[in-house]
Amino acid sequence: MTSGTTLQDMNTIAGKHDASSNIVDISGCDENGRSATNRRSALVASDAEEDDDVLDLGILPKSTHRDGSLYRNTHLWKRDYNVDDPSETRLPDPTDCDIRNGECIRHLPNRVLQIFSLKLAELTVDLGPVELYGYIAVRDYLDTLRNYVVNISRDDPIIVKQGSLIDMAGPKRGIDLISTILVEYDMRIKVGEEERDDYQLIDGVTDIDDLGPWNCALKNRIQGDCGAVDLTIARVDDAVMANIEVVVLEVQSSFDLCLRCFIGGYNEGIRLFNGTIGESRHLKRSVVAVVDGSTLVLKFKVASGPSGSVERCCSFKADMHGLDTREIKTGFGLISVKVTWSTLLTV
Repeated sequence: MTSGTTLQDMNTIAGKHDASSNIVDISGCDENGRSATNRRSALVASDAEEDDDVLDLGILPKSTHRDGSLYRNTHLWKRDYNVDDPSETRLPDPTDCDIRNGECIRHLPNRVLQIFSLKLAELTVDLGPVELYGYIAVRDYLDTLRNYVVNISRDDPIIVKQGSLIDMAGPKRGIDLISTILVEYDMRIKVGEEERDDYQLIDGVTDIDDLGPWNCALKNRIQGDCGAVDLTIARVDDAVMANIEVVVLEVQSSFDLCLRCFIGGYNEGIRLFNGTIGESRHLKRSVVAVVDGSTLVLKFKVASGPSGSVERCCSFKADMHGLDTREIKTGFGLISVKVTWSTLLTV
């Protein structure tokens, strides 16, 4: 397997994209965080967002799951990225540090793709709440196994409606953006007793290439048979990884918690948790890319019934290695935060 594959290479080995997936040089952003050069067709996500540009992501040829075309190895990129292997990435954080003058010289900041949010942007079969399941995963050259962003079983679907955010379970580790990455997805709407009766929301593989400085959050759309999903993403240069662990240590009374994080230089927030806390528990571990030396901010919004809500914030300075801890006290309970810093492994 060779590293450094480019989008042009992918087009050569996979065949030309459809008209909505032309090569585009996204080389800058205007003051509102939108692409400032060579945009793809702008789509309107909703009446409330009619001024927002949405970049239409194309689907690679012969890359769908439902008809099995993804697993027919007629394209080199399918073998290079091991798309027939559904295993989840097992890549650990680096441990073989070489410390000189108090700093690690073996592991350095990387160029990383950060996913800020996923949104069910459009439904064409039912505008009411639907039961959604399936997965969205990323494959990069650091480790071509699936790095799940969403992975929902049919037995335990989530209930969402058009315009809803889709809670992200991952990624498990940072997403290396030195070369082309693949976004693989198979999301369906549950409608009956049998899987064959379900509606296909999105299905296929999309490539994302490092075409230029993306130092702003861009909204991208994956179109499907029965709707569309929007991904808000950004390229983060000189990034280190924040491994965020949150534990609710004490609960005085049940409360609703919304936890978001913000990384230095970006206005878009990343929702890490949104739900009800009734007892002490660990929240899911989250991995976020942060520019080395910049600030990571966690915002906790706590609410309970008619008594209103309170917000608490804590901040951390990004570093290649190290461990930071904080405690958040509210009238509803005590929350512990641990942030472990690391970098991506070098290929």
